[in-house]
Amino acid sequence: MTTAPVATPPRQRPYWLFISAACVVPAALNALKEYIQTRFDDQPGINWGNVVFGGGDWLALSVLTPIAFVLVRRIPLRRDHLGRTLATHLGGALALCVGWASIGLLLGRLLHHWPYDAEHPTIAYASWLLTTVPFSAIVYFAVLGGAYAFTYFAEAREREAQQARLAQQLAEARLGALRMQLHPHFLFNSLNAITVLVRDGDTRAASRMLELLGGVLRQVLHGEPRQEELLDEELRFVERYLAIEQVRFSDRLRVAWVVDDAVRDALVPEFILQPLVENAVKHGVAQRTDAGTIEISARAEGGELVLGVRDDGPGYDAAHAGAGVGLANVRARLETLFGDAGRLELRRAEGGGTLATVRLPLRRSTP
Repeated sequence: MTTAPVATPPRQRPYWLFISAACVVPAALNALKEYIQTRFDDQPGINWGNVVFGGGDWLALSVLTPIAFVLVRRIPLRRDHLGRTLATHLGGALALCVGWASIGLLLGRLLHHWPYDAEHPTIAYASWLLTTVPFSAIVYFAVLGGAYAFTYFAEAREREAQQARLAQQLAEARLGALRMQLHPHFLFNSLNAITVLVRDGDTRAASRMLELLGGVLRQVLHGEPRQEELLDEELRFVERYLAIEQVRFSDRLRVAWVVDDAVRDALVPEFILQPLVENAVKHGVAQRTDAGTIEISARAEGGELVLGVRDDGPGYDAAHAGAGVGLANVRARLETLFGDAGRLELRRAEGGGTLATVRLPLRRSTP
């Protein structure tokens, strides 16, 4: 089984640059309008103050439009925070209005151009602010709509890419489980154990073994493709697998379950425990000459679901930790599904052996 590399999420494009750059078009057109108008005025020459102010006022707006994008990124549009979001954007619109009016007045002062009035600067500022408020508010919310549209478009594309990555990794996990179950030694030992039971006349145990083996293969081959399943279903799959392994190892394999029933309806990635249990059998119990124990645990810890697979074998070897493709696949799927909130930890268990711990956000299945 080869583990697909986890694709790095694409960098979000600076869409605010496009909208800011779009202000250059009305700036150029407004400056051209002022230039043509002064050419046809009765006044001699060209009033360059009008031309510069006409273009510069729009360029000032281009500097302020990123305010909307900053607020969109920090405060996504959510129904449960609608009042806070609306209040924030009203503040953003006010900031853009005040900023645009202030820059316009400063530009007018530098060019000795209206709306600046040296004799009544306060009145001029208030008048210019009230003049620009309606238009600048319209501009702000228009930019805001574009910002949300760009943001949700990018998120939709990222979700599609994530679904594709998860589908590929799920297929590889399914193939890995299938390869493990169809391993020649595994099948040979399983069928040999069934043969021994039949020869001994223990038809009930033989039937149970065939039922377990069929259930494992049925879930791998015919299970509905999905990224997540109930923890209870994952535990039942692992239980069937371990029941078969117990026949292989006879009385050398003991299994302990420490599962909080309150988390059985939690959602987990499909086949997330199987590679960990396989490693515990292969590198833990199989390395012992006497009986060994595998302990499987599940509990809630804060807002996390904590899954554990512990064996009492030779112990954790840091030099080879995570070298297997099964563990690499577990880590890749956790990272793709949950980012930094999902992780796999391997360490030496207290009293000897190895403890593999999976931590992921605790999420319940919705009815």
